[in-house]
Amino acid sequence: MSNVPPPTNLRGAVDLSSLVNRPADGAAAGGPQQPGAALTLPSLYFEGTDANFNDFIDLSSRVPVVVDLGTERSEQWKQFSPVLERLVGGFGGRLVLVRIDVDANPQLTQAFQATSVPTVAALVAGRPVQLFAGAVPEDQVRDVLEQLLQLAAQNGVTDTVTVDGPAGEEGAVAEPAPEPPLPPLHAEAYEAIDRGDYEGAIRAYRTAIAQDPRDAMAVAGLAQVSLLARLSGHTADELRAAAAEAPHDAAAQLGVADLDISGGHVEDAFDRLLTVFPTLDAAGKEEVRSRLLEYFEIVGVDDPRVAKARARLASLLY
Repeated sequence: MSNVPPPTNLRGAVDLSSLVNRPADGAAAGGPQQPGAALTLPSLYFEGTDANFNDFIDLSSRVPVVVDLGTERSEQWKQFSPVLERLVGGFGGRLVLVRIDVDANPQLTQAFQATSVPTVAALVAGRPVQLFAGAVPEDQVRDVLEQLLQLAAQNGVTDTVTVDGPAGEEGAVAEPAPEPPLPPLHAEAYEAIDRGDYEGAIRAYRTAIAQDPRDAMAVAGLAQVSLLARLSGHTADELRAAAAEAPHDAAAQLGVADLDISGGHVEDAFDRLLTVFPTLDAAGKEEVRSRLLEYFEIVGVDDPRVAKARARLASLLY
């Protein structure tokens, strides 16, 4: 389940042509390269600036460049950026990552339309592709990066980076960045989920949110584990039969909506609850509203399906 449009959708992509005079065919300054060739770099991770960004536009005709725009002033970005770094490293040199400090690089910030952080974009064959904004759940970020590689392949950008070894030897295979340690309460929640102790995970996430209400990862984690807890011990047949027998019962419809969300049928879940909403009493409406807000966190607040459902809910409320 991805919470962003696939990278093949170039709607809203910005034009960086003012930053570099690219060759007409989009090739790097060194001329066209054979697809799938090896490219040796000192690292997979770089700092981008208004002054040096031409280099990365050229590089993007060899390997896709993921662009991470953020600021040290943002706690959300500081938590999310290491996750993005680890995921990029996990693709074994098929992607590189460029970080941009939005405070120090106003030209790039404006070019990528980074009105919030984190904002994550990409460059493929010298052209920008907007990916997503906000701290997206890890599995969805991985899906987006896989889609980015598909787009790159369609444009002939298929080289793989090797990283110089510690003694300066070329050809060392790029290794994933070490996984940053989870915050203690997040680690406690993960361990509880592994044990099947969903209530314990819920307590850990609630404590994390109480300590930092801006902890977006904890908010999303709480919504996800709450869904698991509600579905535990129930079968799909049982939930669907209960909903069929009581089409205007909030609890029965919420059970099937949980099932649909867990299976990736996002629009079905939203439509079911928004259709039954006007028939419910005040308590039922509040229960459905609260559950929809949880679903929005699970799916991702920037997902266009969420925006559509949120607008529909607002029209029903007001």
